[in-house]
Amino acid sequence: MGSSATAGPVVLGIESSCDETGAGLVRNGHLLGHAVASSMDEHARFGGVVPEIAARAHVHALGPVVRRALDEAGLRLGDIGAVAVTTGPGLSGALQVGLAGAKGLAYALGVPLYGVHHLAGHVAADTLEHGPLPDPCVVLIVSGGHTSLLLVRDLARDPVAHLGDTLDDAAGECFDKVARVFGLPYPGGPAVDRAARAGSPDAVAFPRPLTGPGDDPYAFSFSGLKTAAARWAEGHRGRELPVADGAAALQEAVADVLTRKAVAACTAHGVTTLVVVGGVAANSRVRALAEERCRAAGITLRVPPLGLCTDNGAMIAAVGDLLVRAGAPPAPLDVSVDPSAPLEYAALHPVATATVARAA
Repeated sequence: MGSSATAGPVVLGIESSCDETGAGLVRNGHLLGHAVASSMDEHARFGGVVPEIAARAHVHALGPVVRRALDEAGLRLGDIGAVAVTTGPGLSGALQVGLAGAKGLAYALGVPLYGVHHLAGHVAADTLEHGPLPDPCVVLIVSGGHTSLLLVRDLARDPVAHLGDTLDDAAGECFDKVARVFGLPYPGGPAVDRAARAGSPDAVAFPRPLTGPGDDPYAFSFSGLKTAAARWAEGHRGRELPVADGAAALQEAVADVLTRKAVAACTAHGVTTLVVVGGVAANSRVRALAEERCRAAGITLRVPPLGLCTDNGAMIAAVGDLLVRAGAPPAPLDVSVDPSAPLEYAALHPVATATVARAA
């Protein structure tokens, strides 16, 4: 855990970038309480997230989720000293609901507001369990919409260096799309993980994209793997599909590529700590293979607990807490959302990023 929670402002974090409405409370790196409401069940019958449904669900869930987080922490609204909110990337309508709620609370309470990058939140989530991030560390972000290898120094002050990103589908997106072909329910990641337990990872020789000698050592591509899995399934037309074997082989291919590149990045950059975050960090094979390969390479592996891997408000509060302690200026109250914001700085508003960069 972080340092003592007896000083410094309580930071409320609000997350609404996709289909989870999250609120968390952090002070001095210490998680005081958090709550999450998901609209996943409402999207499942469509096989993916429907933006309008997500936005409406956030409208209904935001107030109750904030109250639940406060109740868990034993705090009242008046105890909040700053508000942090995801302003991008994500679904535009969903982001706007969270930002409107955060602005209202910050204005009503007379406290500063911080706009936060969603992916920086995933990185910061690990600090709530394992304390401050080593400087430097390599971070592997794997989620439904993002797969990136990052070199992170001071998350609140320094720019984030991208070592490699996905060129097409993210790892979680690959799981979702192949799960649908396999006849597994949405969301695909957990469904593939469950099905894989009864299968053999060696049953199907799925490709390992971008792992050849001439390939970018840190870039990812999962579109070809998705296609290979779909073609394998089509080859069983008229026969029973061995779903467990397909799921196990797919999961092995994804975990192999992710962990191989992440450990290689640590070795090449002389970094001794790998942090794996995002929704796909909850995948059992990704965690196990990362552990095995890090141990063999003498690298310390840090992965947040399962409840902090998927989208949540605690991770946004953690970034807000870091920004407050770094002396970053708050966002103006007319700050807006940026649905496709690249990850450059943890703070996602020009005033803060420019000032923190100059002070670094």
